[in-house]
Amino acid sequence: MKNNFHRTNYFLVLAFGAMLIGFAPIFVKFSILSSSAITFYRMFLTLPFLFILNYMLYKKIKFKVNNKKTILYAAFASLAFTTDLTLWHYSMGITSVSNATIIVNSAPIFVAILSFIIFKEKLSKGFILSFLITYIGIIGLIYFSNNYSNGKFLGDILCLVAAFFYGIYLLIIAKLGKEKSINIIFYTTLFCCIFSIIPMMIQGGAMIPSSKFEWGNLLLLAVLCQLGGQYFITHGIGKISASDGSIGLLMQPVTATILAALIFSEILNFIQIIFILVTMLGIYLARINLSNDRYKQTQ
Repeated sequence: MKNNFHRTNYFLVLAFGAMLIGFAPIFVKFSILSSSAITFYRMFLTLPFLFILNYMLYKKIKFKVNNKKTILYAAFASLAFTTDLTLWHYSMGITSVSNATIIVNSAPIFVAILSFIIFKEKLSKGFILSFLITYIGIIGLIYFSNNYSNGKFLGDILCLVAAFFYGIYLLIIAKLGKEKSINIIFYTTLFCCIFSIIPMMIQGGAMIPSSKFEWGNLLLLAVLCQLGGQYFITHGIGKISASDGSIGLLMQPVTATILAALIFSEILNFIQIIFILVTMLGIYLARINLSNDRYKQTQ
């Protein structure tokens, strides 16, 4: 009974973290900055809070890793994560929040494929089923989008590319399981902040928040989503089963879709809802086919 109580608590913690990350596309849509500038401030504003959290938890200021190679791996992972976030942020300006969030969450499919190509890990029959279900859902979701006149098709394709890079990020992070989660979060956040500077300068446009609302919006993105969401997911994911974790993580696209409907009037028709459910079923099946240690962090 006690173990069940603890598992329930960890599930709620993980689901709460996923829900917090579900707010991310809302803050992105509210921002007037470029997609790479949003990535920069999302990371930059998180860093001071990571120092505070590290001191509160471990009475330390430094983020000391067990293996120096961890920093190198974190850098490679961060390059992929920066690409993922920048494309994802950009896509939300030309496609719906629900499409952007759900499609990018198909990353577990790419994790399995990349594991097969790079590490020769076998693809199970369960993966093949999850792959088919996920992409039937995604193709249906794209096809039945309301219109493509505003570039929604391009936005959906960019989300697929973002999902690929998110898969690379998750694959590398999964290899750092022996490190403390907060150390991994710190170094990936730091490198993402650095890597986003060049694309931010190339994109141009507004680079510095010009109002209190913009600063507050970006601060909420950093604290609630980047710090809070990732920390709660990291804290809960290793303590529950893969199937429970997969269900909890679906709170991210569910939250984003509901908020988009309420705030931006992105009302879905019945067919779109059906294909969203199909896609999320495929993502759920894909996640439970991957081991728990592949998910120490999420967008």
